[in-house]
Amino acid sequence: MATPVFIKTISRNNILQSFACLLGSLYIRFIHVTGNWRIENKDIPEKLLSEGKTFITCFWHGRLMMMSYAWPYQPSFSMLISSHADGQLIAKTINRLGFDTLAGSTKSGGSEALRAMVRKLKEGGYVGMTPDGPRGPRMRASSGAVALAKLAGVPILPLSYSARSWKMFSSWDRFILPSPFSKGVFVWGEPIEISTDGNDATLETNRLDLENALTAVTKQADDLCCQVTPEAEEAGQ
Repeated sequence: MATPVFIKTISRNNILQSFACLLGSLYIRFIHVTGNWRIENKDIPEKLLSEGKTFITCFWHGRLMMMSYAWPYQPSFSMLISSHADGQLIAKTINRLGFDTLAGSTKSGGSEALRAMVRKLKEGGYVGMTPDGPRGPRMRASSGAVALAKLAGVPILPLSYSARSWKMFSSWDRFILPSPFSKGVFVWGEPIEISTDGNDATLETNRLDLENALTAVTKQADDLCCQVTPEAEEAGQ
């Protein structure tokens, strides 16, 4: 999907870019401070954190916006963001919310971004990824997160969120924009252990496990907020 012209225009102008990212971060803060947000299953990441274990956090691209508020911990996680124009706008907005970012994609197994994330995890840091980003298909996990987990020897934690009131865009990822003064919920899932010596078939099973787990926590979050997604409508739910 092509990057919209207005995003390209903003990305080429440093003043416009800084202003847009400032507005974006302020709006995210406004949504959170005016809403009533809670975190389900937070004992899952907190158990690993208390044991000094690192992990990868994965969430769908369409549920990216509020994720900084699911992580009130130190150190913050580093987020892998596309080097595309729209990705860099997201990256600079996230930076204003206190998170580091790495530009790149894991679709190239030998990429510098992949090596940087492995180093981050092995040094005791944490990494966040959208396994269906940066261009989809929507809610279909690529193999990048599983490959990273295998190389670093860490588990993957699925995470999603939903809100009682939102706008869902018609973009490829069906990006959601929660409304101010709304109730919202983050939902953590159980760790997915990745074999460090698994063959291709094992890693494909792990990839499907991740995809199914992310779909499950997303549905749980939507159910808690009484939201009906396009998938649920198509299934007649």
